[in-house]
Amino acid sequence: MKGQSSIDRRLARIEGQVGGLRRMLREGTYCMEVLTQIAAVRSALNQVGAEIASDHVEHCLMGERTFEGREPMSQEEQLAELRQTLSRLMK
Repeated sequence: MKGQSSIDRRLARIEGQVGGLRRMLREGTYCMEVLTQIAAVRSALNQVGAEIASDHVEHCLMGERTFEGREPMSQEEQLAELRQTLSRLMK
C-alpha cells in the first residue's frame, strides 16, 4: 500500500489521542473539551479511511495489482466494489 508509513504515523497519533481521551475522562475534564477531542479523533480516522479507500481505487480497482487466486474484475464488478468501498467509508 502506498503511503503505509504515513498511515502508520497517523494511526499512532490517533492512538495517542484516544489515550488522551481516556486520561481526560479519568481526570474529569470538562465535557465540551472531551467532545472536541472525540471530533478530532473521528476526523483523523476519516482521513485515514479516505487515504486507504483512494489507494484501493487507484491500485486495486483501476491499477494492475493482482491478488493470488483472484480473477481480474469486470467493469461492472469494479463499479460494484467502488460502491461498496464508498458505503463502508461513509458509515
